[in-house]
Amino acid sequence: MTFIELEDVEKVFSVRRKTGLLRREKREVRAVDGISFGVDRGEMVGYIGPNGAGKSTTIKMLTGILTPSGGRLRVAGIDPSPSSRLRSSRGGPNRERTRLAQRIGVVFGQRTTLWWDLPLRDSYRLMHRMYRIPDARYAENLARCVDLLELGDLLEVPVRQLSLGQRMRGDIAAALLHDPDVLYLDEPTIGLDVVSKARVREFLRELNTSRGTTVLLTTHDLTDIEQLCSRVMVIDHGRLMYDGDLTGLHEAGSEGESERLLVVDLERELPPIEVPGARFVRAEGPRQWLAFPSSSSAAPLVAAVAERYPLVDLSVREPDIEAVIAKMYGERAERGGQRELRVRPESH
Repeated sequence: MTFIELEDVEKVFSVRRKTGLLRREKREVRAVDGISFGVDRGEMVGYIGPNGAGKSTTIKMLTGILTPSGGRLRVAGIDPSPSSRLRSSRGGPNRERTRLAQRIGVVFGQRTTLWWDLPLRDSYRLMHRMYRIPDARYAENLARCVDLLELGDLLEVPVRQLSLGQRMRGDIAAALLHDPDVLYLDEPTIGLDVVSKARVREFLRELNTSRGTTVLLTTHDLTDIEQLCSRVMVIDHGRLMYDGDLTGLHEAGSEGESERLLVVDLERELPPIEVPGARFVRAEGPRQWLAFPSSSSAAPLVAAVAERYPLVDLSVREPDIEAVIAKMYGERAERGGQRELRVRPESH
């Protein structure tokens, strides 16, 4: 079931730039440029791109903070556009806005939804009343978030006294108290230490598995994508460059030139390994790195190494996703900004 739908969505901003002492020039900036995609219920999708690519603008349109300049979008069958909600309400109760708020949760990594001078527990009590969450469900969800995000010792601490990692875990819990069907995460691990990142990732993985919560994740930390998302979308200059799985992303960015690495641990330090179909990269003591084409199977290479050398252990490493995406951006710049759109086969 398609839960999030975007069809030729655009967002254009008018900005004024100073061009002289008393002159200002007005121009249009196309932050999102004709994006179309769908997200099925229960998917966990990475939405990535460089700064200014249009990621946060897309999220803000999906949550109703911004109104699209063109195109069509739906979340759970509801149009999030503030202008359409206003037209439909005609001065009465804004039922569409309330319906949408009950279905979504949002975490902006650089902004908090918590009350700065209140303890976490009081912020959660306010969420309880705002969303009119039944008491039993609120207690159950709060206990679950506190346990999985390790917030027990922080509930009585004012938000202003929390570290960034503690506050981010607090924000994620706040976004989930009302059981949203979809969770938008905009840079949820920004500035976190390694331990906090691992804790947040594990929680999101468990949430998606146990509750079937749909997650749309924007991040510059590509480890988040690799560990959490089976599908990734790449956006650049407001346009969709790629939509598919991580394996396909490696292929799309490499144009057939990427290599995988075979990391070989030998019993002792030896001269560089020489086997057909691979090239020696480097060595550190008994460990050696061999590169081979991504399109080739690792099995013959592994067999050749095992047959000729005293092997202790080995592993195969995929091309670094960050390098692949940087290469895609570089190739796009060389083409003069021409649109390069690769999408997954239609599945809904």
